[in-house]
Amino acid sequence: MTVRVRRFSGHGTEWDGFVRSQPHWTHFHLYGWRSVLERVFEHECLYLEARDATDALVGVLPLVRVRSVVFGHYLVSMPFVNYGGPLGTEMAVRALCEESARLAQQDGVRLLELRSRLPLSTELAVSHRKLTVLLDLPASEKALWDSFDANVRRRVRRAQKEGIEVRIGGDQLEAFYKVFAIHMRDLGTPAQSLAFFRAIAEEFPHDVRFACAYLGDMPIACICGFLWGTEFEVTWASALRSHKHLAANMLVYWTLMQRAIAEGARTFNFGRSTPGSGQHRFKRQWGAARDETLWWYQRSEASEAAQSTPSPDQSRYALATQIWRRLPVAITNRLGPSIVRYIP
Repeated sequence: MTVRVRRFSGHGTEWDGFVRSQPHWTHFHLYGWRSVLERVFEHECLYLEARDATDALVGVLPLVRVRSVVFGHYLVSMPFVNYGGPLGTEMAVRALCEESARLAQQDGVRLLELRSRLPLSTELAVSHRKLTVLLDLPASEKALWDSFDANVRRRVRRAQKEGIEVRIGGDQLEAFYKVFAIHMRDLGTPAQSLAFFRAIAEEFPHDVRFACAYLGDMPIACICGFLWGTEFEVTWASALRSHKHLAANMLVYWTLMQRAIAEGARTFNFGRSTPGSGQHRFKRQWGAARDETLWWYQRSEASEAAQSTPSPDQSRYALATQIWRRLPVAITNRLGPSIVRYIP
């Protein structure tokens, strides 16, 4: 049986119905992300479908074009987030990979990157430069608490003793962004715009979670994540360095774990990290947290620099990163979104 690949022209409900029927779907495969990316960034969304001889939908691939003079030309599934890549039957997945590679070659793309969570049936090269950390959630928060070592429990209790309060809800978006913007400036990385997170909140009001830790009236740590199926994923997390000693971020994570259990989640996903990084070590400290290798399939130009998307960790951006850290937040908030929109 053969499959036919083309641009998706159906209704979003058909797309989402198919996505949710797949065992390895993620929130970032949902059709609503197309609206967010088009509205906020005006990026071209090349959402592809695969159909069989009966015209039944057997595969999907949310592919996005990100192109600029400075950073280059990319096709990514999905930009700015942790997952994407094709879903469907083995034949459909192979056909979708082949079509995306054909488009990349035809358009002279610097890098095609399909951010899959699992191995795919494709001849594309694979990168394991990123991983995610997962924690299986028990049925009760007590069982989870008891699984943590003494150091984790001590740091969570410290934040509680310091009077840190965690609030969760859509009304925390502005406070989340205040902490997020400072944190990203301190890292030397341009931050996404407030408009991006507002669009997410509007598109996915029932799935997104904004959580902030407060010292009095001051937000000092935050998380933005998503609940889908039986999994909750932390997608953006930040904390103020000036209040690091209070361990407020530990309390935010613990509160969201409690919330995830109450909402029926069975997996807490800490989000992607670079293997061996400080973030990776932070995530592995939580009880029986385990690594999950990510399978990011690529077609790139011959040069080594073309084999990954731009990152402040790369030496060629070292000077820019140092300068960015010294700028006032008001300036980085104004300039950052126009830069980061081209860094998928």
